[in-house]
Amino acid sequence: MSSALLWRKKTIGHPVKAEKRYPIIVVLTMAFLLAIFVVFCLADVIAPYDYRTQSLRQRLMPPVFLGGTNAHLLGTDELGRDILSRLLYAIRFSILVALGGTTIGALIGTILGFLAAHFRGFVEELIMMLADVQASLPFMLIALALIAAFGGSFVLFILIMGFYGWEVFARLTRGVVISAKEQGYATAMIALGAPPLYVYTRHILPNILSVLVVQFTLNFPQVILLETSLSFLGLGIRPPLTSLGQMLGAGRAYLTTAWWIAVLPGMVIFLTTMSISILGDWIRDQLDPTLRGTGS
Repeated sequence: MSSALLWRKKTIGHPVKAEKRYPIIVVLTMAFLLAIFVVFCLADVIAPYDYRTQSLRQRLMPPVFLGGTNAHLLGTDELGRDILSRLLYAIRFSILVALGGTTIGALIGTILGFLAAHFRGFVEELIMMLADVQASLPFMLIALALIAAFGGSFVLFILIMGFYGWEVFARLTRGVVISAKEQGYATAMIALGAPPLYVYTRHILPNILSVLVVQFTLNFPQVILLETSLSFLGLGIRPPLTSLGQMLGAGRAYLTTAWWIAVLPGMVIFLTTMSISILGDWIRDQLDPTLRGTGS
């Protein structure tokens, strides 16, 4: 019996599952974000120099692809600091601010959303009113006021970023929790006498976690851009620390003579925010039951 007939005989009644293929743009996005994660964890190991080391004798050296030396693959800045080393550490500090700020905002908004859905009435109206106030004010003005009042330390800056986007999580959590409470599994647990905290943390939260994760991926690039904007203006991460926005702001004065100082961190900002947005959209499509099986 031929091998083809044997294979056909074995697979009768056992349909072969089609291998799931990821879009090429999603694969490239995941690869880039994996590289960013490696840099975030191992910046101090990968960086060839200390990002604070200055050498005025080697200032404004071009990258190796523009005739520079292998000693500084991406050139040097106006103070002779190695751009590759500063870029690696800038990615670490910018991602740390965005990750910390987004996480704090998600926690605040999720907790307030649960409280609004549980107590309803006056508590719900108060929380939603605070969310409306937050949404109506440009967050840049709020951040500037807080920085002016309390200073610009690194930890405080992360806490300030944590106030961004919490109202989105609060509204989203309130809506999905109210919807989940009306479903059978939550009603049954409450009827059996389970305490509300147990029902929320063990039954409702796992069922709405995918929605919150998607929102997290959508807020994350916005916080990166916000940190970049504030650091670009000199109000975010300050020397001797470095960040992508700070490098971009320092390089704007050298766009005609040493464009790589600003262009390289600008490219990293663009690729990082775009990659996270693409991945967030793809995750949302995978978790949305109305889009399953449509080829999205």
